[in-house]
Order: sequence, then structure tokens, then C-alpha cells
Amino acid sequence: MTVTLGTSFTRASVLTTAIIGSSFFATTVQADTILHAFNWSYSDITLQAKNIAQAGYKKVLISPPLKSSGDEWWARYQPQDIRLIDSPVGNKEDLQTLIAALKAEGVEVYADIVLNHMANESWKRNDLNYPGSDLLTQYSQNMDYMNKQKLFGDLTQGSFSANDFHPAGCITDWGNPGHVQYWRLCGGNGDTGLPDLDPNNWVVSQQRLYLQALKTMGIKGFRVDAVKHMSEYQINQVFTPEITAGMHVFGEVITSGGKGTNDYDVFLQPYLNNTDHGAYDFPLFSSIRNAFSYNGSMSQLHDPQAYGQALANNRAITFTITHDIPTNDGFRYQIMDPTSEKLAYAYILGRNGGTPLIYSDALKPEEDKDNGRWHDMWNNTDMVSMIRFHNAMQGKTMETLYSDKCLLIFKRDKAGLVAINKCSEARSYTVDTYHYEFNWYQPYIDVLSGSSETITSQNHSLTIPAQTARMWMQ
Repeated sequence: MTVTLGTSFTRASVLTTAIIGSSFFATTVQADTILHAFNWSYSDITLQAKNIAQAGYKKVLISPPLKSSGDEWWARYQPQDIRLIDSPVGNKEDLQTLIAALKAEGVEVYADIVLNHMANESWKRNDLNYPGSDLLTQYSQNMDYMNKQKLFGDLTQGSFSANDFHPAGCITDWGNPGHVQYWRLCGGNGDTGLPDLDPNNWVVSQQRLYLQALKTMGIKGFRVDAVKHMSEYQINQVFTPEITAGMHVFGEVITSGGKGTNDYDVFLQPYLNNTDHGAYDFPLFSSIRNAFSYNGSMSQLHDPQAYGQALANNRAITFTITHDIPTNDGFRYQIMDPTSEKLAYAYILGRNGGTPLIYSDALKPEEDKDNGRWHDMWNNTDMVSMIRFHNAMQGKTMETLYSDKCLLIFKRDKAGLVAINKCSEARSYTVDTYHYEFNWYQPYIDVLSGSSETITSQNHSLTIPAQTARMWMQ
């Protein structure tokens, strides 16, 4: 099918057309790509420092730096002690080496942090004293080592007691903020859940010391795990202006969509209104999944922000998959097929706005349900090429030229052009190069295929093969 968008469309009529039209985004955002090195050991990240930089990443998000035990990936999200870093993925000394290695390559380090709860150790003890008598004994037997891993505090003493937790009880009303923020995250089969911290003065003071110590080490950003389960009071008490100054802070608030959905209105919108943090762009992710579904239309990505289905450019962490999706059975329905996921990456790395987060996991074979699908995704040829396009287009405005069920086409100022065809047959589009201001006689090279387009006339025809993205840049 060939579609021509010519000079018979005035600017006003184009902007008011839902499918064939133009959406112009004046806001530009410097949005460097983040590699989410999920469950990678700190030493493995250090070994890959040069390759990470050469692939175009400017940030790396590491697994939670704290005291935890157990080889399972989820054990990293069950803190035993936040006063030191010592876990199966590495210790404080390993993290210091990692930060220095990435800094030498011009890459910053972000930390995944867990402040809502502590580890569920009800299987071995009845008290809520953390880190607990067993770990305090282990500390005392190897205090020289432990002090080298210490961030703050006195490791001869406990950190939290029963007075520092909300009463036991599992969340049952997931639409009620008070319930979600006060009670525990529990599993099934009688699980008593993760002890939920009460943001009293002592808890807040310890969490501030923790974040400040990480910042002093050289951490440049915080991903706040389970922020949906923390009260506005706790968030504002812990994240003081001193801690957030010069830092990129963003939270995980899982929603089923954007404006108009209950979880967006009740949880995500208040978080954005009451902080200056960023957040995972679950509204845009929902739009992406809908657009790439069998009955979906790429017009849903024409300008999702205009309809509240994408976060503001400077607040959004964009993604095509997060660590929760492949590792939790309840979220696996959100996994896109590999072709759609690649096209979705072309979209989030081609568009203006948001900070793209690229997921890569290092799971044990028995935990990896997808046979290493995302292990090396971060460094494959197509990903590196898309990141190169993204980095080259920083600061350049975006204008959507056309969208329909199969096709989405947008340009980045005069320097770049992205076309995505999700359907099973080739599609063509003719662009009025006067109206949309392209550079003539300068080849646009597709970073994915190497094909080129040179504009020599007012009406230039593009052909996009089936289930393919083109990311042309000069």
C-alpha cells in the first residue's frame, strides 16, 4: 500500500487529523540510555566496562547494594542489613572497583534500592531484630572484613527492631493506597510476607544515611523498588534535597495503563505530583503492547502523551521489558514476541523523550525460563546500532509524519527518520520533503540495514519491508 501526504494538507488540518497527521514535540530531553545489568555480579560489570561504553550506554543500573543472602535473584530484594554491602553479586570493595572502572569509561552507576521492607526470615526466627543474632555473630567473627564493607553505623549492634515495623498483615485490597502502603507483600500458602518498615524517625534516619553513603561512593542515580508501597510521607522524608541534588531518582509504580486507569490515577499520578522523581513509563508500555498486538494499530503511538498514555518526556523511564516480566509468572503475559520487541526498541530508541532502559539478565539456568533470551541483548548488533541512532539524535525535535494500523513514521529534525512496519507485507509511504523540511542530496543511512535514501525531489517514496524498522540518519 502506498500513502501520499502532500501539500494539500495545511498545518492546521494535519495537526487535527488523528491518523494521517503530524505531532510536533518542542521539548527536547537529554536522555542517555541505561543498561539494566539485572543480577549481574559487580565483577562481571567491571570486566565489561569498556564494552558497555563502546556500545553507547551512559548509565548502568546495578542490583541492590546491601547485605543479602541466597543465590536466587529475588533474594537481592530482601535486605538483611542496609549498613553494609555484602551479597552474592558482590561487596562494597567490588562496587568501588566497578564505579571506578565505569567512570574511567565515562559511564555512571545507578543503584537499585529497597526501602519498603526487610527480608522475610520467618522460616528461621520469630523476632524482627535486624540483621539478627546469627548475622551479628558472623560479623563479630570477621570484623575486619565487615568493616571494609560497611557504609555507616556500628556493626556490633542491631539496626532495626519490632518497633520499626508495621503490624503483620498481608495486602488484600490492591486498589487502596492505605492498604498497599501499610500492609505486607505476601506470597501464597500461608506466607507471612516481607516485614514492612514503619517510617519513624529512626528508620528514616538510617535510610538517609544509607543513600548518602551510596552517593558519597559515586552512585549517580537511584531506582526505588516498590515505591508504590511507600507512603508519600516516607518518600519525602527520606529523599531530602541534599540526597536528591545532582541525582537521577525514579520509582517503580506498576500500572495497567495511563490516565483513566485506576492504578495510574491512584498511585502513579500522585507519586509524580508529589515528587520530582521520574518513573517507569508503564502507560507508554501499555500503548506499545496494544499497538503491536494483532488487532492493535500503530496510530496508538502517534502521540500517546497527548492522551495521557505516556509520561512527560523528562520524567519517563521507557522500556520494552522489565525484570519482573520474565521472572514472575503473573507478568509473563506481557512478554512480546522477539520481532515485536525489536521494533518496540526501535520506537523507544528512535523517539524523543524518556530515558530508555535496556534489560539484560544473568539468571541461574533453573531461574531462566527463556533460555538466555535477554542475556546478551544489550550488546547485539541491532541494539548497538539503535543506541547509536539514539545518541546521535539527542536534543533534536521529533515530528510524527504518519501512522496507521501497520505503519509509524517520524523524523528527528532534519537529521533522522524512523519508519516501523509491524505488518506481514511491505508498506510504502510518500513524503512531501518541502512540507516536512528534509535535507536534499545528503544520503540518509539506515543504521540497521545499511540501506540509504537520498532525497532529490519534493515527493520521495519510502518502502519499509514487512515487520521491519528503518532508522535513517545523516
